Amino acid sequence: MWPARFFCAAPFGAGIIAVHRHGGRVGRSGGDVRIGFIGLGLMGVPMCQRLLQAGVALTVWNRSPGKADGLCRQGAVLVQSVAELVVSCDVVMLCVSDTDAVQQLLFAADGIARHARGGQLLVDFSSIAPAATRDMAARLLAQTGMRWVDAPVSGGVRGAESGQLVIMAGGEVADIDALRPLLAQLGQRVTRMGPVGAGQVTKVCNQLIVASNAMLIAETVRLATAAGVDAGQLAPALAGGFADSLPFQILAPRMAAHCFEPVQWRVATLLKDLGNALALGQESGSTLPIATLAQQLMQQHAGQAGNAQRDLASVIELYDGAGAC
Repeated sequence: MWPARFFCAAPFGAGIIAVHRHGGRVGRSGGDVRIGFIGLGLMGVPMCQRLLQAGVALTVWNRSPGKADGLCRQGAVLVQSVAELVVSCDVVMLCVSDTDAVQQLLFAADGIARHARGGQLLVDFSSIAPAATRDMAARLLAQTGMRWVDAPVSGGVRGAESGQLVIMAGGEVADIDALRPLLAQLGQRVTRMGPVGAGQVTKVCNQLIVASNAMLIAETVRLATAAGVDAGQLAPALAGGFADSLPFQILAPRMAAHCFEPVQWRVATLLKDLGNALALGQESGSTLPIATLAQQLMQQHAGQAGNAQRDLASVIELYDGAGAC
């Protein structure tokens, strides 16, 4: 049960972001904070649903507007352009595929930077390159006065649906603190990792573990099956032990059953994240031999027709050649 009224300590624009008990409403002193969300993919849709359930006044835009239909029935407002969203909102949230997609949204001829203003915040939930994040944030601030918080998330679709995401943030302390009541609707924990870009560095580390671990889980499932053990029992048998993890509990049963729907993580997304990890390793002078091998194996799988858009669990097919259910 929320207290009657909770204020975060940090000022935001002319008011203060607050969570009100009545209706779970998120607002600010002097009026509601207007939130815009761009990117209605696997993660974006359930994140928007969580915000709407909290009473957030939400405006959305997506390249494929049909993906907003369900959100509009729940109270979201769909606009026809990025410009319309930016002009009408105080906080602009992004959850898109990669660095190029973020850059295009920001600096296209009629993009975010064209219409942004001082006092606004951009919150980027996308998983993109840390160096590009720092460069784009500096450019956006210099051109418009709009500040940047990189806030990539971990927890997958399940975490987004349940509001149990882990959020790793980079940006000014005051900006992140001002966002906490909003982010609390999406995640179980928000950790400031440092200045702008630090959240993306942390997400790279997270994805390095997840993607590399996925390949090892596939090897484990294949080994158990080849040795005569029911691989479907691996997850419950190892639960709570040192080998256990959330990816293991999700991926091992799916790999054992060769069931890859609904999609939880796309192969292409993890492959992109491994690329970011290897690039960061090169920039920082860190060798990443396991990540390098994981990328090679995943690239081999993704290179087969259609596999890039399939669920990560489908990498088991590298080891056994079986088809999906």
